[in-house]
Amino acid sequence: MDKYLCEPCGYIYDPAIGDPEGGIAPGTAFEDIPDDWVCPICGVGKDMFVKVD
Repeated sequence: MDKYLCEPCGYIYDPAIGDPEGGIAPGTAFEDIPDDWVCPICGVGKDMFVKVD
């Protein structure tokens, strides 16, 4: 599964870790995160994330 970078703050969403504090279980692909989820660091939406190669 791909990792995704929050462009404004540099947070990286790693599907192996998820975002437990945000209700996202480990093993959850970025594409499967609800659309209303926001970056746990700066609060921007999923549309501000880009796939990390």
